[in-house]
This record gives sequence, C-alpha cells and structure tokens, in this order.
Amino acid sequence: MARAQNTRSKKRKKPDPNRFKHDQSYKRLFSHPKMVEDLLQGFVHEDWIAQVDFTTLEVFKDSFVSNNLIERHDDIIWRVRWGESWLYVYLLLEFQSSVDNFMAVRIMVYIGLLYQYLVDTQEMTAEDKLPPVLPIVIYNGSTRWNAAQDVSELVTEVPNDLDKYRPHLRYFLIDEGKCGESQTLPLQNLVTAIIRLENTRTQKNEQEVAKAIAELVKLLEDWLKDSELVQLRRDIVTWLLRVLLPKNVPNVQIPEVVNFQEMDTMLYETMQNWYQTAEERGEKRGEKRGEKRGEKRGEKRGEAKMLLHLLTDKFGMVDKQTEAIIHRLDEKSLFECVGRLSTAHSLQDVIKPVQSSLT
Repeated sequence: MARAQNTRSKKRKKPDPNRFKHDQSYKRLFSHPKMVEDLLQGFVHEDWIAQVDFTTLEVFKDSFVSNNLIERHDDIIWRVRWGESWLYVYLLLEFQSSVDNFMAVRIMVYIGLLYQYLVDTQEMTAEDKLPPVLPIVIYNGSTRWNAAQDVSELVTEVPNDLDKYRPHLRYFLIDEGKCGESQTLPLQNLVTAIIRLENTRTQKNEQEVAKAIAELVKLLEDWLKDSELVQLRRDIVTWLLRVLLPKNVPNVQIPEVVNFQEMDTMLYETMQNWYQTAEERGEKRGEKRGEKRGEKRGEKRGEAKMLLHLLTDKFGMVDKQTEAIIHRLDEKSLFECVGRLSTAHSLQDVIKPVQSSLT
C-alpha cells in the first residue's frame, strides 16, 4: 500500500510557477467590477443580461477548499442582483497549454462545491431554491479549445429510459485566440483590450508586437481616466510588466514603469532602439554587398515610422492618406517635418510645406 502511494506521489506534477503568476495576475484583473461588467455585457449575448443590476456586483468568494483540502487559485466567484434574486458568476481562468477534455466535469464539481457551501452557510430551508450560476471559462492557450462544453456530451449514450439520469451542465467559453480571429469583438471594452493584448503574440516580429501593444495602451489610458479606476490601472500595468511583455517580447529588457504614460514612452524608446539596430545591421550588410541603395531605403522607412509615431502621439491616429504621403517623402523632407512638429498645431502644419515636393 505504501509503495503504491509513493508511486502516485512521484507521478504528481509540480505546480508551474509561471502559470501561477499568470493566473494570479488575471485574477487581480477580474477582481474589479468594471472588468466583470464588460465581460458580461460585451460577450454574453443573451436576453437575461438586460435584467442584471451591475451596480450590485460584489465578490462572493475567491476560492474554495474542497473536502481533500486542495485550494483553487484560478477561480473567482461574483454575485449580482438579477431581478429579485442573486445570480452567481463563476469565473474559471484556464492558462494551461493543452485543452482539458474534462473541463465540463470540473465545472460540475466546482458548482456542486458552491451549492454545498451555500447550503452549509446560508441556512437554506427546504422551501428555498438554489440560485442560478453562470460558469465562464476564460482560456488563452495557443491551440483552439475543442472540449465538450456540456457534461452530458461526456457520458456514454444510453437507452431512452436511462437518458433522463444523464447530467446536464454547460459552461460559457471565451477562447481568447478564437476571439482574436473574429471581427465581432465589442468596441471600447476592457476585456476586448485584454484579449487583443494577449493576441499580439501572433504578430510577425517583436517590432509589430510592441507597436500593437503601444496602440492598445493608449486606448486603455483613455478608457481608464476615472479616479475610481486607479487600482485597475495599476493592476493592468503590473500584468503588462510581469506577464504579457516578458511572454510576447521575451528578448527585451523591461524597465520598471508605474503608469500608462511611462509604459508608452518605454515602448516608443524600445521601438527606436530596434529601428536603430536594424539600420546598423542593414548598413553592415550593405557594406558587404555594396547595396547602399537598400541601406538608404531602410533608413528612410525607419525615419518615416518614427515620424508617424510622433504624429500619432501628438495628434491621434494618422489617416491612411497622410500615412501614404509620409512614406513617399525623402529623407530631407522627413527631417523637416520632425523639425516643425514641436510648434505645429495640426497634421497639416507638419506635412503641407513638403507636399509640393511630391508633385
């Protein structure tokens, strides 16, 4: 007997510290009512959502200890008033690399633990009804989720008179990678921003990753201006620093920043260093191959990208026509535009004096 127990203990996998860090950072994000409200309103497209009073959102419990004393760290439970009763929202954060084919069974167990907790602590009588529970699985693995979403799908088919005993319990799935492929994500939604930040890893190179992250950071800075969201701002910055940037741009030294403005500056400086490094590499290759023309084109592209970033930082998103004009300018004209930028009041103040050079 002892030998069997020892064998089982050897096969038990050790907790992944990186997954724990990711789970905890996401758990902090979804400990804010604004995140949960955007999650429900933006992704659960069902009629009953209109009856939810989001001003009553409150954390009910952030983990459970089951009978075998195994505490969960990747779930969080909210409750909110839905009509005359409470609705419980069970968020399960799933960050393992492979799909859990028996997730529906896990969900059934967790909701059973929640109901047992309510029975044991709330002194429910025989006349009381258990509250509804919305189980949501948020998954950000690299492969697409293909596991059964209802526990009934995992039970062997049986004759009709036995089928009535087959359990039915479904969970709501948010597969972040699949969401990233969709064009129907809700606009100005914090969960959408988080999903898009996660999916920057699909960009073709680190420069594109950093550019995409910088654009989303600017949006978040604008959306989270309210003073009551200060802690959410800090938690998102911490998640970006500790989890997202090390994972999506692993070859970059990440300095400490404390707010979105500092992060935007850091990303801009990082991109400029990349451009400079790319230019230096292009120069060396050009010396070897005698391709000075290619070197000049590389320098001009880098200067055009730098000017576009500066214009976006000062005036907002640059339209496609202006972007095309900038990419057609020669090095001298680009340099002149940068010189006018500090005193310019509009895009035209910067671009118009050199447009004639294109005709």
